[in-house]
Amino acid sequence: MGQFRQISTFVEVIARGSLSAAARAEGIAPAMIGRRLDALEARLGVKLLQRTTRKLALTDEGAAFLEDCQRILAELAEAEAAVSERSAHASGHLLVSAPAGFGRLHVAPLVPSFLLEHREVTLDLNLNDRVVDVIGEGVDVAIRIATLEDSNLVGVKLADNRRVVVAAPAYLKRHGTPRSLDELARHNCLAIGRAGSQRGWSFSEDGKVVTLKVSGNMECNDGAVLHAWALAGRGLAWRSLWEVSADIEAGRLVPVLDDFAAPGNDIHAVFAQRRHLPLRIRVFVDFLRHAYSRPDYWRESF
Repeated sequence: MGQFRQISTFVEVIARGSLSAAARAEGIAPAMIGRRLDALEARLGVKLLQRTTRKLALTDEGAAFLEDCQRILAELAEAEAAVSERSAHASGHLLVSAPAGFGRLHVAPLVPSFLLEHREVTLDLNLNDRVVDVIGEGVDVAIRIATLEDSNLVGVKLADNRRVVVAAPAYLKRHGTPRSLDELARHNCLAIGRAGSQRGWSFSEDGKVVTLKVSGNMECNDGAVLHAWALAGRGLAWRSLWEVSADIEAGRLVPVLDDFAAPGNDIHAVFAQRRHLPLRIRVFVDFLRHAYSRPDYWRESF
């Protein structure tokens, strides 16, 4: 029990931003919070926090440990929820945020089924491509396809994801299949363009991630348009598997340069750290994770 209290205190201090704020939330003296952190660091034999009277800073070891602690506490909350679900009913309103393209394909179609299972829950789905302020905007669950960095949020992995370069069979028949990154220079690459700048495509080469500026005769700031252009045989596109896996399965698109694929940005559900997470949030996250884990899910068309 003492070890668990030390860990939960460590996570709470980071979430609250100070020892005094964590102490107020628990109704104890700040000195008690400090003793718990001291005991935790002594037990682990590493420094987790650099503490001054004005601010806290995580050490490298502390940042890595925090990520593990958040995951463990989230899994414990889920285990407790699973035990109590038979005697409890999810209720209330959910505000869910998701990237526009992913939300249209892989969140919106699942919402009706979720609400049929949980009839006392209402849901507002907000689709946009900016990174929302989960806490400041009162978002209950945000879907993010990225590496998670905000220590004030809890992240639950929903599914694997990576980006692939794809083209229609007709395009590859006309222009050939690229076998190396250098060969991209002679292909028409359909890229995301925003305000005159291009984000570039990332690959793994010789153990390092490299980002290449590609060129082509068409750019667009909407990924769905690039997807449609690729299907029409207009060029190569660098798209997420969640978007093109059904097309690859059906043969409408062909992946190329897979040997150079960069590590993926997995799909996560993130939410604010809370001592008592509402059941409606837990069951919604579990519902998505279960849906995405079905063997045939990503090969289905929506």
